[in-house]
Amino acid sequence: MKANFSPLRTSIQRGFTLIELMVVLLIIGVLAALIVPNVLDRADDARVTAAKTDVHNLMQALKLYRLDNQRYPTAEQGLQALLTKPTVVPIPPNWKSYLDLLPNDPWGKPYVYLNPGVKGEVDVMSLGADGQAGGDGKNADIGSWQP
Repeated sequence: MKANFSPLRTSIQRGFTLIELMVVLLIIGVLAALIVPNVLDRADDARVTAAKTDVHNLMQALKLYRLDNQRYPTAEQGLQALLTKPTVVPIPPNWKSYLDLLPNDPWGKPYVYLNPGVKGEVDVMSLGADGQAGGDGKNADIGSWQP
């Protein structure tokens, strides 16, 4: 039998060396270390912006409630008074539905409603990412008294 070893039939096997793979993984790791913190900060910024927008919208609904009923909902009635007519006194005489849905803050917690408010006649606020009063950065309170 004659062996068939023609140059066209031999194939050259190619692949990556361990060093080449390590260099690529190192480059990916460095890029991830530079990019991921920036992306995570943007997510926190987006949550803060969403909370400010929600607080503003809730305050607008509360102002409409006051315009129609000559007073804000009591602390006991809370923000729920914007969705359903309160059944505890004082019953609002000209109640309308002021919201379709009562949102939670971007961290999944309910907004806090204070009547009387600490910073204004009434206050609406999110307690931030940590859900605790006070804090800095993403944990800071976001309230109706802020611009």
